[in-house]
Amino acid sequence: MNYDFEQLKGFFLEQIRLAATSLPAQTRKGLELAMEREENGSVAENVFKQLIENVKIAEENSVPICQDTGTHIHYIYYPVGMREADIEKAVLEATKEATALSYLRPNAVDPITDKNSGNNIGKKNPQIHFHQWDNDYIHGKLMLKGGGSENVSTQYKLPDTKLHAGRDLEGVRKVIIDAVRNAQGMGCAPGVLGVGIGGDRGSSFITAKEQLFRNLFDENENKELAELEKKLFDQINTLGIGPMGFGGNTTVMGVKLGTAHRLPASFFVSIAYMCWAYRKAEVIIKADGIEYKN
Repeated sequence: MNYDFEQLKGFFLEQIRLAATSLPAQTRKGLELAMEREENGSVAENVFKQLIENVKIAEENSVPICQDTGTHIHYIYYPVGMREADIEKAVLEATKEATALSYLRPNAVDPITDKNSGNNIGKKNPQIHFHQWDNDYIHGKLMLKGGGSENVSTQYKLPDTKLHAGRDLEGVRKVIIDAVRNAQGMGCAPGVLGVGIGGDRGSSFITAKEQLFRNLFDENENKELAELEKKLFDQINTLGIGPMGFGGNTTVMGVKLGTAHRLPASFFVSIAYMCWAYRKAEVIIKADGIEYKN
């Protein structure tokens, strides 16, 4: 890879701009399908019309889809021979520039001093997960996860006697539905649920968030999980919570389940809630060209 620092920074800057200001086609389709499920003239239908109009205005003017541009979660796959430190520097400088250009809102606040860094750079922010691989190019995935949806994300420990949820997929189903009931449209419904089944407390949440990088309309490779995803999608959308909690036929646009091996003593289920502003963008940096996916 012969790209210099300024070129790398520019590639990541465009990825950030794309994620913040242009909703992926799969998410737009999800919103349109959801609107079609609502009654003509209903509050829910009008909410979806406003959301879709908001997306159009943001893309046309290259401004943030939502004022909360969220936590920046990067997954970067890079070839042998490249230094993580060089890639990280390019990402951080791109983040600073994206903030200065108002593609991002300053979101990094020190929990002790309550001071905002002003440029989205802070301890463990942005979050960058590096993975070295055998391919000879860089593949960067970025997700912007807003604070409202993060606030209603949650974790359960099975068995849960209150919910009569055991250590099985039926127990998993029960706690996921409970999480959506408790959210009651907060977190800017309709959302997408990323669920981590198993792992320890930390890896369970990481697994949950990683599910949100999947395509909204894909099918789980595991047959049992694929069936449960569909069952949960259908059942949750009969709860009547609807967009923004105003009532309606669409409370979630998708449910994505993933697993991690667990200790015999522990059975965690983590739910990472994503708001309707389901923002993602990818950049593929090859010697013969650059490709962006959104």
